[in-house]
Amino acid sequence: MKRIAISPPIAAVLLAITLFLLSGLLPNGFGSNPEVAIPQAVNILRLSVFLGVIAAGQTLVVISGAEGIDLSSGAVVTLTAIVTYSIVKGQNENVLPALLVVLVVGAAIGFVNGIGVTFLNISPLVMTLGMSGVVSGLILVVTQGNVSGAIAPIMTQLIARPVFLGIPGAIVIWILFGVLMWLLLERTTFGKQLFAIGTNRTTARLSGVNVTGMVLGTYALAGLLAGLGGFLVVGNTGVVHIRIGDPFLVPSIAAVAVGGTLLSGGKGSYWGTMAGALVLTLITSLLTTMQMPESVRRMVLGATLLIMISLYGRQRSLRQ
Repeated sequence: MKRIAISPPIAAVLLAITLFLLSGLLPNGFGSNPEVAIPQAVNILRLSVFLGVIAAGQTLVVISGAEGIDLSSGAVVTLTAIVTYSIVKGQNENVLPALLVVLVVGAAIGFVNGIGVTFLNISPLVMTLGMSGVVSGLILVVTQGNVSGAIAPIMTQLIARPVFLGIPGAIVIWILFGVLMWLLLERTTFGKQLFAIGTNRTTARLSGVNVTGMVLGTYALAGLLAGLGGFLVVGNTGVVHIRIGDPFLVPSIAAVAVGGTLLSGGKGSYWGTMAGALVLTLITSLLTTMQMPESVRRMVLGATLLIMISLYGRQRSLRQ
């Protein structure tokens, strides 16, 4: 009998739908009241946006192979959120300059990560973990734990409020962002070369791919996307603190794994990461509804990541 294979993105979406429907069996579950089921679903999708954008850079780094990972993304999100908050100061005309600054800051940090990985031959895990410590320390030194500023009204209007048929602006932004990521990975030379270096860097180099340039560009782009994530996060919450990006680190890695991107590199998609972000946000929302403490939520997310890593190990052995 021929086995029917379901792609990871579709499997993740089906899992999210199943979890949402089963939540109706819980007291105050999402599906317990049909009148609030759709608004709840829209809200969960909106909350998935910020994790999904931050996980986009993680997706690129993982696809690049060589045990690529970015453990500095949480610190970059915090830094860029603080920079956004400080520059905007409640003025609409400051939003675009703030966005440009945070994109440059994020890209610069990612570029330094790339330099450490390529020229200093530092493990991506060690390099990005060290950079996370540097950025976190810099935040403490500069802010002394106090951040002043404010978001602009236009940020709330474009990110948190409905802009089209009752759909929040964040979701519209994410859909457009997903299309751009798909085009980048599937319809550009950069995307093709990214998958090539993730599969086998020696073969890619012999085929004429500038592996060093690709790795530098990938880490810089990952930092830029983390910076964009920080901008969107503070635009949604309206407030900022010196640990605002920490909750996104492990879920951003887990979203990539849940979405079917091989942690060995060379295979994956951003559609899968989007689905993974949706699943993880739904799980977190369910645990919150069940009034589970933060410690339990972290344990569940960590267990999810470990399970996917174990499956990744089996996939890698099959590839070999």
